[in-house]
Amino acid sequence: MSGNKTKKVLEKAQNYFFRGEYDEAMRIYGLLLKDHPHLSEAKIGAILTDIAKENDEEGQALFEYYQVLKDSDEEDAEAIIASMIETFDGTVDKLSELIEGVMQMNEEPSEGIAYRDFLELVETRGDFARAFEDVMFSTRVVITEKEDLLDFIERLIANGFEEMASRYIENAVVAFPGEKRVEELVAQLKGDG
Repeated sequence: MSGNKTKKVLEKAQNYFFRGEYDEAMRIYGLLLKDHPHLSEAKIGAILTDIAKENDEEGQALFEYYQVLKDSDEEDAEAIIASMIETFDGTVDKLSELIEGVMQMNEEPSEGIAYRDFLELVETRGDFARAFEDVMFSTRVVITEKEDLLDFIERLIANGFEEMASRYIENAVVAFPGEKRVEELVAQLKGDG
């Protein structure tokens, strides 16, 4: 299989993964590994697919982070993800405790961490990217206000999470048509701003 064809097959598996069609993604990664047993992207993809079959949110979060690392030309993307997978269980437990503590302080029951609590976590961690990477593996950020959503998108762009920001922007464009700040964020994401 040529390099270009392998890339297209990897993209096909990735698309199945993002749609939550894990059996089909696993089948394609398996076929790739049969032909290319040392193809690290296929190995990582298969492992993350297996994780996603057990826990959709964790698997998707790890996969998205892996894509961010690859898109930023991180040379050791596979090694970073492999290391995270090995230590994942302990990390999730520690982060869950930290986030649970933050949520209990505000006594707001929810299925995630409120945006203002997330911002406190960012302040505590001293770095948006680190705090976001930590949170995205154990919970979700709950955003209920337009200004918070736009601030979150802006921070995603500023910290190199363009792919994820573009997903949020797609929804913001539909939800807030003609909103000047949304248009500015779209331009910023496209590199025009």
